[in-house]
Amino acid sequence: MNPLVLPVGVLLLCVTSIVALGIGAVPLAVVDVWHALWGEGESQVVAIVRDLRGPRVVLAALVGAGLATSGAALQGTLRNPLAEPYLLGVSGGAAVGAVVALTFGLGTPVMVTIAAFGGAAVATAVVALLARVAGGRAEPRLLLMAGVVVGAFSNAVILVALADAPPDRIRGALWWMMGSTADATWAAVARTAVALLCFGGLLVVRARELDVLSLGEEPAVALGADVDASARRVFLVASWLAASTVAAVGLIGFVGLVVPNLARALGAHRHRAMLLVSAVYGAALLVGADVAARSLRSPVELPLGAVTALVGVPFFLARLRRLA
Repeated sequence: MNPLVLPVGVLLLCVTSIVALGIGAVPLAVVDVWHALWGEGESQVVAIVRDLRGPRVVLAALVGAGLATSGAALQGTLRNPLAEPYLLGVSGGAAVGAVVALTFGLGTPVMVTIAAFGGAAVATAVVALLARVAGGRAEPRLLLMAGVVVGAFSNAVILVALADAPPDRIRGALWWMMGSTADATWAAVARTAVALLCFGGLLVVRARELDVLSLGEEPAVALGADVDASARRVFLVASWLAASTVAAVGLIGFVGLVVPNLARALGAHRHRAMLLVSAVYGAALLVGADVAARSLRSPVELPLGAVTALVGVPFFLARLRRLA
């Protein structure tokens, strides 16, 4: 891998973040944003940058990094460049847990987080069970198809849960399902950062295990790896990481699909490098997508999940055609 890939990604993230801090109902010049970050300049500008836009930009970066890291780990484990949390039903399961919590009036951040993690755990177990029943858990295509089935079932459960909910809770749940960083707070940033450091850090530590798994089942066994146990660990940690992003901003799809493929195209083939590159470029991508969501049809804000899908779906179809 070219040694400049990671520094360029960090620079891209910094530039995108500065631009995101300056765009909004009150446009700010780059120099004003820079001074406000250090607490200098007009108090109103400092408040806008630090208290309103700052949490939103940082949360988008953390979520993008988490989704991209989770996608890179899942693709390596399943040896499938089309694998990602959204398509494998993990995000859908987390959404079921969170929406059920919101529907029953348990909409506190802690309860939503716990419910999202529970939903993701159940979805992960169901996907693995369906793939095993269909012919073997280690088969990537079976896991992908099982994930699609679980995702569809999750959508059905969400619709049933919302069928008789009060209108205000329905509106809140639907907006949350479409993905948004509009309600970002520094508390949400802190929770997401802890999840990213714990789960993402564990994936980086296990990067060599991912390298072995990506070789295939027979070569991995020949090298002395316990394929089933290793795959379960990685799948579970990547699912928890994806669940933490769902709990923070709702459903955001295709970041975990697009960015790891971009990382490989940039020469990151070893998984430690791929995870780090994916995290940085995933953060930059979602910060940019968030800027597009709130500026393309200003003052109307587009759902962040819709913006990422507009990029991800054509990419998915192109990759699917290449693999066919």
